[in-house]
Parts: sequence; C-alpha cells; structure tokens
Amino acid sequence: MFAGYYKKTREERLAILREYAGLTDEELAALQAEGALPFETANHMIENMIGTFQVPLGLGLNMVMNGKEYAVPMATEEPSVIAAMSSASKLIARSGGMVATSSGRLMTGQIAVYGVPDFERAKMAIAEQQATLIDAANAAYPSLIKRGGGAREIVVREIETAQEKLLVVHLYVETREAMGANMINTMVEALAPEIERLTSGTAEMKILSNLTDMATATATCTIPANLLLSKNMGGEEVRDRIVRAFAFSDADIYRAATHNKGIMNGVDAILLAFGNDVRSISAAAHAYAAKDGRYRPMSSWAVNGAGDLVGELTLPMPVATVGGSIAISPLATLAQKIAKVENAEELAMLAVSVGLAQNLAALKALVTEGIQRGHMSLQAKSTAISAGATGAEIDMVAEKMLAAGQINLSFAKEIIKQNGGT
Repeated sequence: MFAGYYKKTREERLAILREYAGLTDEELAALQAEGALPFETANHMIENMIGTFQVPLGLGLNMVMNGKEYAVPMATEEPSVIAAMSSASKLIARSGGMVATSSGRLMTGQIAVYGVPDFERAKMAIAEQQATLIDAANAAYPSLIKRGGGAREIVVREIETAQEKLLVVHLYVETREAMGANMINTMVEALAPEIERLTSGTAEMKILSNLTDMATATATCTIPANLLLSKNMGGEEVRDRIVRAFAFSDADIYRAATHNKGIMNGVDAILLAFGNDVRSISAAAHAYAAKDGRYRPMSSWAVNGAGDLVGELTLPMPVATVGGSIAISPLATLAQKIAKVENAEELAMLAVSVGLAQNLAALKALVTEGIQRGHMSLQAKSTAISAGATGAEIDMVAEKMLAAGQINLSFAKEIIKQNGGT
C-alpha cells in the first residue's frame, strides 16, 4: 500500500493513509489544517510529509541577561514550563539578573583512522602539516572564510576501543552564525585522503561531533536569601534546601536525570521556537554532564560568603541563527525578532540563562510547596480540554477538579455532564 509513497502527491498520500488507518473526516481535517509553515515548504523539508505538527508557542517573561530585558519565545506542550521560567526570572531580575558569558564557537569534526602502523610518526606528520591541512579544509568551504569563520586548529587523539587502537583527528571550526554540520562534514571528508596518506591508515569515519565542548555558554545568578522566602519557610531555609537538593543530584544518577530534564525543559523550548536542532544540543548537554566519566547535574548551587544563593550552568550550545530550516521557518525567524537576539552567541547565552531559571523554579517548588501544586493547576486545564471542555468551561472544570483533588479525564467528563455539557 505504501510502495513509492514518497513519490506521491500529498493528497495521494492522505488518501492512502485514510484507507490504511480508517481515518474519519474530522481526523483527516486535522492533517489538512495548515499552520504557519506552508505545506509546500514542509514537503521539501522531509520525506513522506502528510501535515505539520504544532505545539503551543508562548513567551517566557521577566528575563534579564547582561542588563538586557528579553521576551523569550518558547515552544512546549508541558503546562508549567513557561510559567515557571517567568516566575524564576522575575526573582532573578530582582537580584540583578543573569550574568552570561560565551567561550566562543568552535565546532568539532572527527576523522577516525584505523590500521595506523606507527602512531607517533602519524601524529608528528599531522603536526608538521597542520597549516597545510587547515588551508585544505578552508578550501573545501571557501564561503565560510568570507564570513570570518573557518578551520582553526587540528588536534590528534588516540582512542582504545574494545577491538583496537585508532587515531582520531579533531578539526575545530569557527562556523559563525550557523551550527555548521554540513560545513564540518564537507571539510573532514575533504581532508580524509591526505590524513590517510600522512598516517598510512584508513579514514573510515568522517563526521562532526555533537559534543561541542569548545562552544559553551555559561549563566550565573546570585540571589539574596531574603528573596527566597515562601509562605511557610524563611529564605535561608529555602536557600539551604536548594543547595541540599543539588547535592542529592550530584550524588545520585536517578535524581541527576530528573534535575537535568528540568533544565532541558527550558532549553529545548527556546531552541524549538528558534528553529534549532534540539536533538543535537540535547545530546551535547547530556554528554557534557558526563564529561568526567560520571553523569552529574548540569547546574550547580552553592552559598557564597555573603549568604546568597549562587547558581551556575554551563552547557555546550552550538545554536544557529541561520542555516538549516531556520530561514524557511516563518516562526523561527519571527522568534529572533521578538527576542531581539542579534547573533548566535547571544542566543546561546540566552538559552542557558533560560535553563538556569527553569532549574531554580523547579528546585524552589520541589523543596517548598512540592512540585505538583503549580504543575497540576495548569495540567487541570489540559485535562479539561481533553474531556471536551471549551471556552469559559475550561476554567470551570479545571477549578472543580483542583478543589476536589481529582485531576483525571473521567472526573472532568463528569463535571461537564453535570453542568449541561455532553
């Protein structure tokens, strides 16, 4: 039934899918509803395109980074993410805002060379020809040089696998405003023949690495204890509990995974809104969290000499403001305009700042009122919508579920029925 599916028109694909899955007219209409991304454009972006998939797009507010105020477009389906980020950012702004820095933007390409007979001679040969190799890499992508980027350095590593020892050549490339995957892959493929000649080995793999540890961004915040007080707890107690929560995540991988997921709630949401490769940056972030051989929390929280709570987050952040699908995604380019982000380096710092704010919100809620209170008030609305509530009915159903302490689909339907709905 699906033979040659990619060759079909979108209408033909939907007709086949309708028969295969038994789609109703209403279900088919959901696939036919066009959003901000035109079907014609989407059809050229992926194979077997049948529609576009939308998630809510909102604004994270109150963010102040390096003295600049931001309204941050964030795309996410999780109810509490934007509210939590906005609340924590307001608290941090009262304390002076985020301070963010960037390490620069060097991306990494790898050439894995097998069967090298003499590793020391191979490394020496590459070192002697480094300038020539960098010139050759730049010649493979000359337009990058015109934009002020290009290959910068070559580093050679020895890797011991379960089967053998291999030589790995790292090519570090300044990609400017692009993430640069295609640039880097082109460059390392162009270098492979010469690397083989210099090492007498076989360059079997030539590809970028998603662990971009030479393209990191760091965000820090300092919050006086008196600003952390909650309804039932003093600020110093909240501060100390947040630090203890960090220590727990630093000692336990099960907690670290959840700690880091909360950070990535914010990071993924901003990256998705800006049309960036969320999967690539998530992979880099989690790999970076295990860079010392043990998976650890991405952020850290401590108390300084003045008794303030200090948070810090450093992540690889190979974001882009051009290239890939960014230019052809109307909402991605609109996100840049709304946030008034001027370049990829600023976007990287903003993404990490959002991640740290998200982390603070989660930890503060977790050690005081509990994580469920704020989360469930928003989850109740989603449940009400799933049950069929519309308009003002959504808030009414959500409030009744929260008052009863029962947030589930069957109870939501019962409330709708009791109030004259269907």
